[in-house]
Amino acid sequence: MRVLVVGLGNMGISHALAYHHSPEFEIVGLVNRSAPDLPEALAGYPVATDFAEALARLAPDLVCVATYSDSHADLAVAAMRAGAHVFVEKPLATSVDDARRVVECATETGRKLVVGYILRHHPSWQRLIAQARALGGPYVFRLNLNQQSSGPTWQVHKALMQTTPPIVDCGVHYVDVMCQITDAAPVEVRGMGLRLSDEIAPDMYNYGHFQVIFEDGSCGWYEAGWGPMMSDTAFFVKDVISPRGAVSIRMAEDARSDDIDTHTRTASLRVHRAGIGTQDLDMTDEPGHQQLCDAQAGFVARAIGGDLDLTRHMGDAVASLAVCLAADESVRSGQPVTLTPVRP
Repeated sequence: MRVLVVGLGNMGISHALAYHHSPEFEIVGLVNRSAPDLPEALAGYPVATDFAEALARLAPDLVCVATYSDSHADLAVAAMRAGAHVFVEKPLATSVDDARRVVECATETGRKLVVGYILRHHPSWQRLIAQARALGGPYVFRLNLNQQSSGPTWQVHKALMQTTPPIVDCGVHYVDVMCQITDAAPVEVRGMGLRLSDEIAPDMYNYGHFQVIFEDGSCGWYEAGWGPMMSDTAFFVKDVISPRGAVSIRMAEDARSDDIDTHTRTASLRVHRAGIGTQDLDMTDEPGHQQLCDAQAGFVARAIGGDLDLTRHMGDAVASLAVCLAADESVRSGQPVTLTPVRP
């Protein structure tokens, strides 16, 4: 499949490397607004600055959208209107209406739309979800991912925060996990946040925290903060608790919040069954960040080649985004936000 990759930041380069190394794809072009610093493996590919021109000239089978969040919806729709399938990084859009617009375009055009929920391809997270579901609900979810970022990483975070706070950019992953475990619809979200740096816009915050309540009584919290001021203590908490026990992802003692592999790689999965005992499942031999991007590319190939039904996949992407945007609304208004089930 002929693929055009748009956006060559950290994730865009990782996706491009996955396509480069896969026999199922042929990169026909890269698009970036500025001259990118490319690894040797990608240095030979042509780089354009005008997406519309490259899309029309190259007529790719697949467009990989890895730009900043506020351009995701328009680029994805343009690609599908031009006849291409789309892989788009999360979040799918910066509003629920735009997310629905992208899904409606995929349905109307018959193009495949895959959203970059990388944890869905991670064996530890797949096992966490299976073990938690086996315990049965209702559930308490305790999830966070704080990043003590500096230098180039802090620059990337500040650029992301021009449109998207951390609880939305990262939160969609973890709300998606909550929804896969409980199957119940979220009904209320309560958020709070704080601007901890003068280097970001006055109306933006780089630390946020929200609570979500589900129809089955399950409840959970998610926390995300970016910046050089963030603590690297307890930056990675991943617990799911039920009346019958708990499942937790445990990190290595030397894990660092600024290491991108830390965001996905784990050391062990601890399964505690109330009144029975605790078991640690060794997960040290698992994929790193690039291998997960490779696995995601494999899923894209199967979705297109096998004509997979992605209705649930797309609906989940809209639903998790709706929760995180409601959290952002609650942060800004100081009031809880009531939700109704979101459908594509």
